[in-house]
Amino acid sequence: MAGMAYVDPGNFAASAAAGAGTGYALMWAALTASIAAAFVQYLAAKVGAVGGAGLAQLCRERLRPAAVWPLWLQAELVCAATDLAEVAGTATALNLLTGMPLLAGGLLAGAVGFLIMTMTPGGRRGVERVMAAALTAVFVCFAAVVAVVHPSVHGAAAGLAPRLPAGGGAALMAGLVGATIMPHVIYLHSALAARTPRVDADAGLRAHRLNVLTAMTVAGVVNVGMLAVFAAVLPGRAGASVTMEQTHHILAARSPAAALIVALALLVAGLASTGVGVYAGQEVMRGFLRRSPPATVRRLVTLVPSLIVLGAGVSPTRALLLSQIVLSFGVPFGLAPLIWLARREDVMGARRAGVRTTAVATALSCALVTLNVWTVVEAV
Repeated sequence: MAGMAYVDPGNFAASAAAGAGTGYALMWAALTASIAAAFVQYLAAKVGAVGGAGLAQLCRERLRPAAVWPLWLQAELVCAATDLAEVAGTATALNLLTGMPLLAGGLLAGAVGFLIMTMTPGGRRGVERVMAAALTAVFVCFAAVVAVVHPSVHGAAAGLAPRLPAGGGAALMAGLVGATIMPHVIYLHSALAARTPRVDADAGLRAHRLNVLTAMTVAGVVNVGMLAVFAAVLPGRAGASVTMEQTHHILAARSPAAALIVALALLVAGLASTGVGVYAGQEVMRGFLRRSPPATVRRLVTLVPSLIVLGAGVSPTRALLLSQIVLSFGVPFGLAPLIWLARREDVMGARRAGVRTTAVATALSCALVTLNVWTVVEAV
């Protein structure tokens, strides 16, 4: 489920904007964010598996109410921003493929996402199999598109050298980071790991490490390939404010088959990641508030704001990009308590995070805060 969340519609919009605005220049940022995401997800799984509870529940049990309530509110905001991205992306895909109105597409996206999480046979394992199939489908789609579009190998390799693009580069990087390191999945993954039965703790952690490595490698390859495709097609034809509709038409002029495949990948990613968002929202509320509302109620809490945005005529692509920037701002608020808990001996015992792990996690959190401040300064 974590891997599927990392190739949601927000990644499509952020990659299109970065590719159109800077070409291959932010390939390094997409790759670095994918590696950082794998590190964060393993740390979340480790805290959940060893601590015996999800991040939200551990925060409620270990922190004072004055700290818990703000953390819960920002987590709910993150879930709402995530849901906006999933619903807007799915509605856009349905509009491109069938001409369905955006609001109707948003309603359908919400309904299908809910059904995936509540009606899939086999419970959680069944849902995980659906997500694995969806992630594989998106991977195959972009492998096919890369074969058709033929991105520049030289350009992509040059883009792996870190550099800071000027003129809106901070917002583009924040969008890529927010689309790649998903704060709501930190809460979800830790809770799922806590409920995974393991006879041997060390064997369990090795299994979590392998699962994270596999899923995040696939997601990372998709994200880097996605940016390479858009960098090959969009520069010179569209700027960083490119919409998904414009991206579709520009890609169709290059290859109708590629445009169709990308639209189908967007649809699959949107529907599957919508279900992940429902699951994450339930875990956030259950952990922070010790309450588990009916899935229908939880679905409506985050779906209604998304439908209002679509009904108000806001550009779905703009909604997607803004949601990714919001998510980028939310990552440090998920990382800070995660690092704190990972270091606590009363939570992790002998498996608490070492000095190097803590240093890497802290440096990552500081880098994200710096990027967020840069985004605000650049916008002002």
